[in-house]
Amino acid sequence: MSASTESPGATIGSADRGAIRPTPRAALVLAAGIPPGFLLLTWNASLWILPVAYALFALAAIGIDAAMTRRPRRVGIAAFAPERLYVGRSGTLVLDIDAGGRPEPIRFEALCELVGDAPQPQPAAGVSAAGRLTLEIELLARRRGRLELAAVWARWRGPMGLAEGRKRVAIGRSIDVVPDIRGIQSAALQFFDRDSIFGAKVQRQKGEGAEFETLREYAPGLDHRFMDWKRSAKHRKLLTREFRTERNNPVMLAFDTGHLMLEPIDGVARLDHAIEAGLLLGWISLRGGDLVGAYGFDARARQFLAPAGGMPHFARLQRAGAGLAYRTEETNFTLGLAELEARLNRRTLVVLFTEFVDTISAELLLESLTRMARRHVVVFVTLQDPMAARLIAAAPERFSAVAQAVVAHDFQRERSIVLERIARLGVHCLDAPARHVSAGLLNRYLAIKQRGLM
Repeated sequence: MSASTESPGATIGSADRGAIRPTPRAALVLAAGIPPGFLLLTWNASLWILPVAYALFALAAIGIDAAMTRRPRRVGIAAFAPERLYVGRSGTLVLDIDAGGRPEPIRFEALCELVGDAPQPQPAAGVSAAGRLTLEIELLARRRGRLELAAVWARWRGPMGLAEGRKRVAIGRSIDVVPDIRGIQSAALQFFDRDSIFGAKVQRQKGEGAEFETLREYAPGLDHRFMDWKRSAKHRKLLTREFRTERNNPVMLAFDTGHLMLEPIDGVARLDHAIEAGLLLGWISLRGGDLVGAYGFDARARQFLAPAGGMPHFARLQRAGAGLAYRTEETNFTLGLAELEARLNRRTLVVLFTEFVDTISAELLLESLTRMARRHVVVFVTLQDPMAARLIAAAPERFSAVAQAVVAHDFQRERSIVLERIARLGVHCLDAPARHVSAGLLNRYLAIKQRGLM
């Protein structure tokens, strides 16, 4: 279980008085005497005392077990809840149960009452030792937003299992669900790790940018396009130009928040996968000296964060990503991309995270991309659907499986046609699985920087 807690705090909520009640085992014990008692009364009515005696004995056993069960008011429960959860990741709710100093082992079961867009957690169970017990409940967040930890329930049984005690502790604590920046920071550290062995230094990244860096003697394998023939004739040896990768280039992360981006992949919405990949690219771009902004749209423009530089700007990017709401409207690419283009006052690398269904629904998208690609560098990012790949690769054991494979193959073919048409516009297309989209996007960004396309 991976804990996603940051500065967790102990919460001892207001508890009700609890209750002690019979268990299903007690009901079975009482019910077990009914068939034999009925047979005895049918055989000889004078034996009525035996079923009554059995019932009184069972009730007495239940009463004794209830008297030996730990009183709810003596059981203390403290909850250590995480302050935030990362979307798609699990966190841990820690419960510290005090059995009131009772030395004998008692088995406790605990369950938390969670309100919000998240699956209900599985209960946790354990046996106390020396009167104390620590339980962990896994919390899993599927979407960004806020979860409410309403209460914690605990129950325990008596020595014979015929009676149980129950207690509810009201917590009333909110847990924010935000994009996973831990993975972003880890990936960014791995990206820059290759320079750590040299220590802190000024780094000059050479590439095919527009800023002239130096002349060097030609060596086999260098690009002939950068040969400086005038200086080669002057020095009587072949010289080639080297350029420095440009900085301070604007990068705009454009997120489609329409209904197609709500489809879950590996249990997480497409939009959240896109936000995670976009924030990683934003982190790398800010570290590289570029300016990064964010834009969200569906039926209309929802959010705009102007490109800015410096690592402190990443906190604003993170808040912008967390503020992108889940929408059910159909995306208006004509209005959304036209609004974005009107707000960009210089050539910009626009990274568009979106989704489409077929060639018909993509016509308006193609028209908008055609206009934007004339002025800006556009990277078109979509996520591959793993279900379609599974349907195509499934063994044709039934006719329904064959039909599903044919339909999935048709969708894949139409998708490839749209991506090919977009690529012919000069747009850089990236269609990758969710787990590989971040690495693919970084490679595209570095290739664009190296070629000086921005």
